[in-house]
Amino acid sequence: MSINKSSVVIASSTTAASEKQKKRYPGESKGFVEEMRFVAMKLHTKEQAKEGERQTKSPEERPVSLWEPTVDGYLRFLMDSKLVYDTLEELQASSPTYAEFKNTGLERSEKLAIDLKWFKEQGYEIPGPTALGKTYSQYLKDLADKDPQAFICHFYNIYFAHSAGGRMIGRKVAERVLDGRELEFYKWDGELSQLLQNVREKLNKVAEEWTREEKNHCLEETDKSFKYSGEILRLILS
Repeated sequence: MSINKSSVVIASSTTAASEKQKKRYPGESKGFVEEMRFVAMKLHTKEQAKEGERQTKSPEERPVSLWEPTVDGYLRFLMDSKLVYDTLEELQASSPTYAEFKNTGLERSEKLAIDLKWFKEQGYEIPGPTALGKTYSQYLKDLADKDPQAFICHFYNIYFAHSAGGRMIGRKVAERVLDGRELEFYKWDGELSQLLQNVREKLNKVAEEWTREEKNHCLEETDKSFKYSGEILRLILS
């Protein structure tokens, strides 16, 4: 039986085009959370993570050992952090869109309330949220209403970053300004690794319903997530 060579060429070209269209994104084979992690790690500096590609520019991007934190600055950071977590957790509790992420065990608002009460009992004046915290809170509310993929990007980066680098920063800052006291902000009820895994599975499940364009849109929001969080983190040094 003879074979039409032109048909073979066409079939080969079609296959190649199909394979090009189905190109794999870094981390995609492990689920969408790994894609988010890959993008986030690239936005770290080399000092912060081995996968980091960003040059050190801002004070908070220097090694924590070189920081000069203050209690007042730390309180401003904690207050703004509480406003951000209050916003996230209120949205998760009230919106059917994010019901999957309610009561995950990663919530921080109540823990921060305990810490701020302790500071007050020690005689410290508790500040109100800064303009940075208020701006980020409003931005999250806006995203939650009109852009769920972008909102999920912030949800992931806020909670997962706090469970990793955030804990290390909290420990170092406490050594410098709180005589090593471990705040409730850095404690979880239950095994943290399992809590994180449960949320990873939820995130991956939700993202399975997204188009590739929606996933890419989520990933593109990572830079803004780092910008807002970095501005609030910088308050520790103020």
